[in-house]
Amino acid sequence: MAEPAQKPARVRVTAPQSSTRPAASYPVTRELAEHSDVGELFLRSLIRSQFRLAAVVASGFLVILVGIPVLFAVFPIINTWTIGTVPVPWLLLGLGIYPLVIACGVLYIRSANRNEQRFRDLVNEE
Repeated sequence: MAEPAQKPARVRVTAPQSSTRPAASYPVTRELAEHSDVGELFLRSLIRSQFRLAAVVASGFLVILVGIPVLFAVFPIINTWTIGTVPVPWLLLGLGIYPLVIACGVLYIRSANRNEQRFRDLVNEE
């Protein structure tokens, strides 16, 4: 006697969950391209963070730059010191300011690049 053919096992097919992203949302790149309110919000956020960074770096630089003459005014004996034949105030102004300018520039560039990279990551998340 022949055995009856077995029915294949039932397989349940379902769609992936779509609760992670609502159907009505747009990618950030589309928001930026369409100049929508959300895209403008993202751009304003980037501009605001870059401006805040520039203000912090510039104010720190100015505090140190103004601090040197204040140091000379508070401690006038520094004006009489010399290293070799060069007065110490000249050394502080000549050799102290340029590394400060370079350090502020490097700090600003690195932080600005970090801000822009975070913005790019946000845009590319889609």
